[in-house]
Amino acid sequence: MAESPAPIPLPRTTFELPDGRRIHVYGEVRGAPPDDAPRSEPTALHMRRDELTASWIAVSPARNVRPHSSAPTGSGTVPGSPAERFRCPLCPGGPEIAFSYEAAVFENRFPSFVPDPPAVPDPRDPRYAPSIGACEVVMFTERHEGNFATLTPAETARVIAVWTDRTRELWANPRHAFVMAFENRGAEIGATLSHPHGQIYAFGHLPPTIERRVAALAEHRAAHGTCLTCGVVAEQLGSTRLLATNEHWAIGVPFAPRWPFEVHVRAIRHGLRRLADLRPDEARSLADALHGVVARYNGLFGFELPYMLIVHEAPAGADDWHLAVEFYPPHRSEKLTKIRASVETATALFINDTLPEMSAERLASIPLVPREAHPGFAVDIRP
Repeated sequence: MAESPAPIPLPRTTFELPDGRRIHVYGEVRGAPPDDAPRSEPTALHMRRDELTASWIAVSPARNVRPHSSAPTGSGTVPGSPAERFRCPLCPGGPEIAFSYEAAVFENRFPSFVPDPPAVPDPRDPRYAPSIGACEVVMFTERHEGNFATLTPAETARVIAVWTDRTRELWANPRHAFVMAFENRGAEIGATLSHPHGQIYAFGHLPPTIERRVAALAEHRAAHGTCLTCGVVAEQLGSTRLLATNEHWAIGVPFAPRWPFEVHVRAIRHGLRRLADLRPDEARSLADALHGVVARYNGLFGFELPYMLIVHEAPAGADDWHLAVEFYPPHRSEKLTKIRASVETATALFINDTLPEMSAERLASIPLVPREAHPGFAVDIRP
């Protein structure tokens, strides 16, 4: 058997902006941020505890002034640039990144969590807490259009390398209890910008759903002495809901999906808990899996299907957690989308309008066009 090609070095160059935020450029450096780059001034940022559910709510009024799909002249946009042409602040020449790039990450100007949050309204009241964490924006490509079905193999491999690099650094901060890379794709789920990009959040606490997942793993281990996730993976691999066979990933509709046409890409190997645990061959097959899922989505109804993509990495101590990428598309038909109305919002009990086995059958029937694999990237941090 021929040896797999070694990952290609991917340089990372970091610039500090006037307000202290950072931009990480991956690949060739084609410029530098201007001295008058827009500043971040998050105000009234804090957490409030809901006593009746024992959970935290993040308060971030600055999110109301986030940029939408427009970058009018005079907002820091370079005349004649792609940002002006597409009226997109994330394109090269826009207020966020003033120059051409292959991939980039910058700290969000409109965050929900920051490393050094402002003081809470009343420090004596235990129902308040500072919004400790981080919010970063991940630029998949400088091209204005695209998704994981249309990104080149090199672009997809670069995104996985960038995710791995940034989450590794964020997990290393002891103030962060949870780190999550994600993508909101499409206006139907609230994406304000169509440029191919995602985000990474670092939380100073475990969100409720993650806390429950960690508890479920511990409860199963205590009761049965085995890994719950290994069992979930084995069930998926033997089910009719499997979409594709892959040496490293179980790819299919889960047994109890919350969303129509929900798909999980879950690591088969026990011990592959975070992106930083990926072996080169696992990273390559993950890139192929992401391409395949989104290509099936795009072929389902004949348009680029909106979705939420969540990279689920293991919190500290969750040894039975398997790295997973979960997709939540809201469409249940060509024209209808799922709305979390009264019952689901009030109780957190999802009601699925689609039969999981039928969803899997429809997705599996969509043909995929083979494409050339990329050897992957290994980030090389430059001074």
